[in-house]
Amino acid sequence: MTHELKQIVNAHLEARNLGLKTVLVTVVALEGSSYRRPGVRMLILEDQRMVGAVSGGCVEKEVMRQSASVFIDSIPKMMTYDGRYRLGCEGLLHLLIEPFSPPINSLNAFQYCIKERMHIQLNSYFKTNEREYEGMGTIMKLKGEDFYVNQYARVNTQLQLFKQNLAPCFKLIIIGAEHDAIELSSFANALGWEVTVIVHPADEKEITDFNDGITLSSVLAEQMDVSGIDHQTAVMLMTHSYAKDLQFLIALQSVNSCYIGLLGPNKRREKLLNEFLEHCPEVASNFFDRLYGPAGLDIGAETPQEIAIAILSEILSIVRKRTPVLLRDKIGGIHQ
Repeated sequence: MTHELKQIVNAHLEARNLGLKTVLVTVVALEGSSYRRPGVRMLILEDQRMVGAVSGGCVEKEVMRQSASVFIDSIPKMMTYDGRYRLGCEGLLHLLIEPFSPPINSLNAFQYCIKERMHIQLNSYFKTNEREYEGMGTIMKLKGEDFYVNQYARVNTQLQLFKQNLAPCFKLIIIGAEHDAIELSSFANALGWEVTVIVHPADEKEITDFNDGITLSSVLAEQMDVSGIDHQTAVMLMTHSYAKDLQFLIALQSVNSCYIGLLGPNKRREKLLNEFLEHCPEVASNFFDRLYGPAGLDIGAETPQEIAIAILSEILSIVRKRTPVLLRDKIGGIHQ
């Protein structure tokens, strides 16, 4: 959800420069089931544009209507949407609608936290049985300091509290720039992941070959900076060159990524790892726990686009600690 909040803040900054007010909508409580869970947010601009969504699209029209009074009087309000009679989700959504007018220094602090990959905490104070109430609102904790989203937001132990801790944006590092790597970077970018593509200097690839928002780095394996690779990072090794894959794998021997994917069949993986061990005999044993090759879930993928879906699905299952299963065969709720 961090990337969604990042989009909201960027949209607010653009609206601010245009002199437009903005309103933040947060799902703070849920009874039953819903398309999205508490913590999802959207931004409404004064010109009625929306950034993000709090449902599959069925709630947003009512949210837009309810936000009108907040634009006028700047007083936070609660909205309850009963989907039990209108939707298939059978859930009761409680949404906090508040002016989004954080001080500029808080937005600078937010951008710093995003860049430095720091955790962000949000505390939303609300009353489910209130329509309008000046004491409600969200507080962002950034770099250890509290910043109020609206002028009325205060710490109030008499109110209900929805607390959310957001991890840094998930990052994907793709080593290689062939057609399948371009497709993978595009799909990952659409997920809101921070994507960096690393290419060998001999590869003739330009940033224009990739979608906007993707970082391209042209370096040799021994020059690659691995200091920023943390547990919120996945690495996909797909140069289509055995020698290059080996060089980059050696460069990755000390990283703490949650995932390192290897493209190619089992035979190629075994040969690669055997030679890797000859170069790095003292590598930590848990390094191999993070290796996944052949990369991807077995969904019968054939095309570069399908292979990208298979790889991203495997990464998500590992990050979310899920064993892939058909939802129709799962016992219990989808999100349990």
